Amino acid sequence: MRLVTLTLLGSLLLSGCGGHMAPVSDYSLNAPESRRAVNTSAPSGYYRVQSGDTLYSIAWRYGKDYRDLARINAIDASYRIYPNQLVRITEIAAPQSVKPVTSTSHTTQAKATQITAAPSTPRVPPVAAARVSNQPTGSVVKPVVEPVVKPVVEPIVEPVVKAIAKTGPLLWRWPASGRVIQSFGAKGKESNGLNISGSRGEPVFSAASGVVVYAGNGLLGYGNLVIINHDETYLSAYAHNDKLLVKEQDRVDVGDKIAEIGNSGVNQIMLHFEIRKEGKPVDPIRYLPPR
Repeated sequence: MRLVTLTLLGSLLLSGCGGHMAPVSDYSLNAPESRRAVNTSAPSGYYRVQSGDTLYSIAWRYGKDYRDLARINAIDASYRIYPNQLVRITEIAAPQSVKPVTSTSHTTQAKATQITAAPSTPRVPPVAAARVSNQPTGSVVKPVVEPVVKPVVEPIVEPVVKAIAKTGPLLWRWPASGRVIQSFGAKGKESNGLNISGSRGEPVFSAASGVVVYAGNGLLGYGNLVIINHDETYLSAYAHNDKLLVKEQDRVDVGDKIAEIGNSGVNQIMLHFEIRKEGKPVDPIRYLPPR
């Protein structure tokens, strides 16, 4: 009987495996954002800040303007973010107002009051809960509000240098000397920029003057990535580098060497280059000089 039981158990285990391995996530550049491994511990519509993130990199990940994220999350102009902080990605729609009824009858006024009453606001956990003090019956009960004690938490990054002098139109240059092997919006592919051929170790240049606001490898699908803030409108990104030669808050001039070409995050050695206008990808060819 014991032998039969062990045999049946072994058969069930083998049939449960089915001979298949767990699927591997697609972290390639062309994978939709929903298929990339972004943190899943945050509620829908939010992102939980991870070590190495900046507000710029979070905005880049979701195709948002960093200033919009700062505004809807009440983040000041230092753009500081903290470990485990929840950053709202989607803005809450404002409730629609209803035109009040102007009749003088009591019945109509009562209806108007009901119609124009503000809709209930979604319940948000309070920062500090109010408790009621014990007082004799009949006395006025006053809520006692607990003081808000904010934990002292070091920000992930120091405030990014945001004073970027704008003396005129941006002067753009090509970030690498190779040929374009995939254009912006290539048919059948999700392409937010240009793929430029090259050999490992070839220089990557800043396409315009600005301030480095991200330098790392925290955005899956981009490998070793540099993001530069050029002015109040434009940012550019340089992905799949073999080596990064700049760090966050570095000021760079157009043509400065900022990285070396590689294939981090992809199989092919190349530079992936993007320009974003107010958070949205645009075709770099419209800005780069003709060759």
